[in-house]
Amino acid sequence: MKLMKWSVMALAVAAGTSQIAIAGQQSEAQGFVEGAKADLLLRNAYFLRDHGDRVKDQSRWGQGFIATFESGFTQGTVGVGVDAYGLLGVKLDTGKSRNDGGIGFFATDSDGDAQKDVSEAGAAIKFRVSSSVLKYGNQLPSLPVLSHDTTRLLPQTFTGTLLTSNEIDGLEVNAGRFTSQNDKNTAGWDSSNSLKSIDVIGGSYAFNDNLSAALYYSDIEDVAEKKYANLAYVLPLADQQSLGFDFNIYKTDYKKGFVESYTTDVDNGIPGVRESRSNTIWSLAAKYSVGAHAFILAHQRNTGDEGYKYDIGDGGNAIYLANSFLSDFNSKDERSWQASYELDFSGYGVPGLFWKSAYIRGSNIDRGADRSAGSEREFFNQVSYVIQDGPAKDLSFKVRNSILKTSNGYWNDMNEVRVFVEYPLSIL
Repeated sequence: MKLMKWSVMALAVAAGTSQIAIAGQQSEAQGFVEGAKADLLLRNAYFLRDHGDRVKDQSRWGQGFIATFESGFTQGTVGVGVDAYGLLGVKLDTGKSRNDGGIGFFATDSDGDAQKDVSEAGAAIKFRVSSSVLKYGNQLPSLPVLSHDTTRLLPQTFTGTLLTSNEIDGLEVNAGRFTSQNDKNTAGWDSSNSLKSIDVIGGSYAFNDNLSAALYYSDIEDVAEKKYANLAYVLPLADQQSLGFDFNIYKTDYKKGFVESYTTDVDNGIPGVRESRSNTIWSLAAKYSVGAHAFILAHQRNTGDEGYKYDIGDGGNAIYLANSFLSDFNSKDERSWQASYELDFSGYGVPGLFWKSAYIRGSNIDRGADRSAGSEREFFNQVSYVIQDGPAKDLSFKVRNSILKTSNGYWNDMNEVRVFVEYPLSIL
């Protein structure tokens, strides 16, 4: 952790020597009520997972209501405000299968059936001095080492303290401690006892419009320590052409208690007996954009004693890697390649319409006795559309399909469909 702290400090000093501190945001405070806003997101979501003949299909369909309120800050040297949210998910259909299959929309009752609804409310108090905000309470953090899940009917939430500082133009520094989480499909804080505490520190810096970097560290109590780094660069070429590079890496050290409880020794299949285990996973993506088109090639590689694990107290989106799709291609020793294509139809007179297609293949997966024999491949397609104007402005539709074929020892073959219809409403 000391090395990471010094790295972040060095980043801040370097930024300070080349940039002028921006004017404090608190000086522009409008007031608690005057700067407030309230929104309601209506989210209708449907998941279907078809496993072929081997496993019964799983499906979930629900209607979500995500209400958020953000007050402004009171005027003065120290601004005070409140953020709050209310979440409600209503079951519409669960198909023929009682098994959730990892979809994560609704928890099951004592009879094994999906509950009819799930709800939650939370709030946080916030303080601002200059351009630094300290927030305590229920939050939805989005950091590389602590990132709430946004891919289901309702978002995942955490309780704790987070400091976000933007005192220097282009530099953001974060430090915090969270002591409980609420999964996206359950009511009641930390009902699974999956998080004792997590400490996070790090920052990101934009050197200019084309180059940025990030460094983060987290310590999940009794589970793992993670270090993360990112470097992203975009090289402008001819008119409407660019070449971008995005490098991400995680270095994880799993702690003894977690190793004994959740991992297995790959040689004999018994609970792990080592004091600790480690993992390093990285990805490098290159993206060539020309007009409405983009072509992406990416490579991801995993090494160490275990595969890369996340959502172990650090959130369901704590995997900022190029090859994270339905499969994350994060098994032990796995190496994966991606080739993908993106098309923005606004270049053809249909603004708001976007298509992405990708093929990812992973190999060299360590399956224990049959080492390096595991493999998997995924064909991914997603189409999204946002209405640009009229009475239904901002109404969005997203349809996603993943076809996964695998012999990795962990997943079954799967054909998954996800459909999201969302409509944001501004209340205040």
